[in-house]
Amino acid sequence: MKTTLFSTLATVTTGVLLTVIGCKNTSLSPDTSTANELRVSAPFASQTTQFAFDVTKQVVAEEGQAKNVFISPLSLHIALGMILNGANGQTAQEIQKTLKLDTQTLADANKTYQNLMENLPGVDSKVTLGLANSVWYRNTFAVENSFQDLLKQSFQAEVSAQDFNDPATLSKINGWASQKTNGKIPKVLDQIQPDNVMFLLNALYFKGDWKKQFDASKTVDMPFKLVMGGTTNVRMMRLNTELNRASRSNYTAFELPYGSDKFAMTVLLPNGTSSADALVNSLNNDEWVQLQKAMTPGTIDIGLPKFTMQYEINLNKTLSTLGMPTAFTDAADFTKINAKGGLTLSFVKQNTYVAVDEKGTEAAAVTTGGISVTSAPLPVLCDRPFVFVIHEKTSGTILFVGKIADPTKTNA
Repeated sequence: MKTTLFSTLATVTTGVLLTVIGCKNTSLSPDTSTANELRVSAPFASQTTQFAFDVTKQVVAEEGQAKNVFISPLSLHIALGMILNGANGQTAQEIQKTLKLDTQTLADANKTYQNLMENLPGVDSKVTLGLANSVWYRNTFAVENSFQDLLKQSFQAEVSAQDFNDPATLSKINGWASQKTNGKIPKVLDQIQPDNVMFLLNALYFKGDWKKQFDASKTVDMPFKLVMGGTTNVRMMRLNTELNRASRSNYTAFELPYGSDKFAMTVLLPNGTSSADALVNSLNNDEWVQLQKAMTPGTIDIGLPKFTMQYEINLNKTLSTLGMPTAFTDAADFTKINAKGGLTLSFVKQNTYVAVDEKGTEAAAVTTGGISVTSAPLPVLCDRPFVFVIHEKTSGTILFVGKIADPTKTNA
């Protein structure tokens, strides 16, 4: 059975996420594992895959049928993992359950986060993958040393005390995000509020060339059907080659590998009687696992539109709906960050970028959490809304998930 990066913690349409594909055995690796090996336990992989699709469903529902969506479940999961380590009581229980980590210990989850940070970037030498975490806190605010030490060790986070009243601090934070995403996400914060005492950031950058590239001379203008009726012209890339593909009851899927075939984009095209939104709603870990089993190699003629998109979303409502409302209220307990308490998670937001062309894919995400004091034989043409997932195949980690409703819209 194939697996994907976060079991693959991601999927495209909610943002080109990587496919993820987990039992109560929380063993992180078999006895034969080597020290420098990407190891994601079966429970972590399957549960975080479910998290990826749960988040995608909620975001797609909130955004509506006509809007493009691109999220990174992996980036969000890691950022929330850092926040989880600062929480206590009901707040921690809700976050851990929302992340689908409630059947394993936090210590085991932290080992997996550490392994991902250390080894995921090196899975495929032909693909560029960057993962980075940072924590910025007001220099007049006390942060527990144990919390700082854990984030430095398990999440390889850069932890820095800054003067939040100095305008230069805002530039430093945005500069970090830009640098870690190769300039694709130049700004994540517009301002620092007086009640903000900490920002926790995860940055994810992905750049991979297709293993089998599209011939630019075969890219043609074609109509793309819109949800609300009518069409728009897109630049449709064409490829007729052998790929892993499968036909399910309500969609056709094909897999476009990157580099050395460790990462891939799986495109899910709903059949003529369904929709991209209905397809998203049908996805879960079990369906994803069954899809991986159903994938077989064969010659297929495909069409995929070129597109570039920037996306931004506040995830407070999404995460509250999925099961962690307390963190965003004055009842939140973040006493592992500061023993005196009085802290709340004021916001969780994500900025993403994706560009798909004949050569490959470039995608980036920055998730920011703000802590504040309380107060087949026929061509398969993607000529209608579709979903895509970017994932790492050996570990089942999903990096991105996305839905394309209109490839001509460069800003969501």
